[in-house]
This record gives sequence, C-alpha cells and structure tokens, in this order.
Amino acid sequence: MYNKNSGYGQALVAMANLQIPTLGRIFVVLSASDASEERYDRVNEVFTPDPDGKVRVFTSLATAYAATITNNHDVIMLDADSAHALTSMLTITKNRVHFVGMGGRMAKNSIGMGARSRVTLGSSTVAADIAVMQNTGVGNTFTGIKFDSSSTEALSLYGIAEGGEYTIYDNCEFYKSTDLDATAAAEVLNNGDSAQWLNCVFGSSNNIIVTAKIRPNMLVTATLSGKKCRDNFISNCVFLSKAGGTAAVRIYGANATDVERMFLVQDCTFFNNPLSAATPAHAVGFGAAQTEGAVILKNCTSVDNTVMAEAAVGIYVDGAVPTFATTGVSVAS
Repeated sequence: MYNKNSGYGQALVAMANLQIPTLGRIFVVLSASDASEERYDRVNEVFTPDPDGKVRVFTSLATAYAATITNNHDVIMLDADSAHALTSMLTITKNRVHFVGMGGRMAKNSIGMGARSRVTLGSSTVAADIAVMQNTGVGNTFTGIKFDSSSTEALSLYGIAEGGEYTIYDNCEFYKSTDLDATAAAEVLNNGDSAQWLNCVFGSSNNIIVTAKIRPNMLVTATLSGKKCRDNFISNCVFLSKAGGTAAVRIYGANATDVERMFLVQDCTFFNNPLSAATPAHAVGFGAAQTEGAVILKNCTSVDNTVMAEAAVGIYVDGAVPTFATTGVSVAS
C-alpha cells in the first residue's frame, strides 16, 4: 500500500506543494486512456476518497474542476502522458484554483515549449465553445500546461480566452492549429485584468499564416463582455509565426481602447520563421492608436520582422539603444 506520508504519496504531495504551497486539497487527473495502468492504481491508493466520499483522483479535467471549491486554493495536478481531451470548453469561474502540469516544466529558466501536460479541444459542436478554456475567475494559476485547439467550429477562434483577474500563466504553451486565415483568431484572447504571462510560448513557426491576414498569437481586442486587457505583464516569452504576408502581427488589438493603463512586455522574443513567404511589417501593432493605455516593449528581440513595433499607436520601445525603428531587431553577422 502507498500513503500520503511516504514513498509515492509523499512525492506527489511534494510536487504539488513545490509549485503551490497550499492548505487546499490536491486532486490528480489521469487521462482516461491511462486508467488501466498500474500507475492509476497507485495514485488511487495514495489519494483515497475523503471521509465524506469525495474522490481525489479523476480521469477528466472537467470533473476534477467541478470538485474544487472557490477560494480554497485547491490544486489540480495534470498527468503528462496522454492528452486531456475535452469535448467542450472548460469554463472556469471559480477563484484561486491552481492547475499544475506534471511534465517537468517547473525547472528554473525553462519555458513552456513542448509541455507534456496537454489540454486539447477538437471540433466542438457548441458555438459558445470559443476556446479550449475560458477563465473569468480571480487569482487562478496555470503552470506547465499546453493548451491546444484544433477546433474548426466557426466561433471557436482561440486557444484560450482569458478574462479573469490576477491570473498567472507560467511555463505554458498556447497553440491553435486552425483558423490561420482569420484575422480575429489567436492562440490567446487576452481580456485579462492584471494577468501575468511568464516563460510561455505562443503559436507555431511551422503553420503558415494566410497571406494578408493579421492572425496574431495574442489578441487584446475587447471581446469578452465587460472585460479588457488591463495592467498586464509578460516576461521571458516567445511568440512564433510563419507569415504568409506582411500583415501578420504577434500582439494585436483592433481598437483604440483595447489596452487600459499598462501593458508591459519584457525580455520577449518575436520570431518569424525565415522560411516564411514574407517578412511582417512589425511584430506588435494595433488597428488604432491606444487612448487609454500604453504598451512598453522592454529589452525584447525581433527576428525577421521589419521593425519591432508599429509607429504612432501607443507603443514604447526600450532597449540598450532606444531607437524606435531598430532596437531589438536581430542582425545576422
């Protein structure tokens, strides 16, 4: 037998507490396809049902989330073997729930590329399923998880839709293999208030964006009802593209009021695959000059984009030599 105080049980509890020191409960999600493996039996022995009959081990992320209590700092640990396939969008409205991938993306200085704890969504038949996940809760965190959408549903335009407050994404990857011909699509719809995006990877350098389409990695256009991109912080992230035309943009908002207050992007890389069909005019841009906030690109790097940022739309570029048109543009020797 295994228990929480030694061996396998102690290791699992330590893994959760390493990321989220918490007084909340710990839930483990194993993919349904792994349910017949010995590992599933071992985890069940460690996390036996609570005295009131509540289960701690699940084969569905949706049912594990349903078991959490808002504001309790419960931790959901996601197996990193087979994908956690959803049949409909995971809608997160509870507060202070922590999602942790068990795929080793917790190491210092790592980034989310190739995160093996994967949450996926194929084609849903529900028009309201706009993304793999939509978060509108307060203080939720996501660590070491890949969010992967291949949906072709007409309104399923995003990998995730962020509309919460004080959310943290650390070492995550965001990927949407479809809607490469839709300007309004993106790996991330970011309408979050005070969200942090740390050590994350957005998009793909393999899938080509259709000619003359913007198709950003992160869309900040105010889309979710009552939500807006406000006081965001992005650090040590990689934005990937393979452009079909010069219109492609990695971070984009269509309107003058999409960014409110501060949007700070530091130490990030905007990489357009040199095998692309074209070089985008800029890596970060907007459809109109921002009137309610400012975007700061601090010590960022651009590869195969003509300039780092579009001029006259409320973007500030700060680097070793703060020249707007050339700072951060990588040069081959």
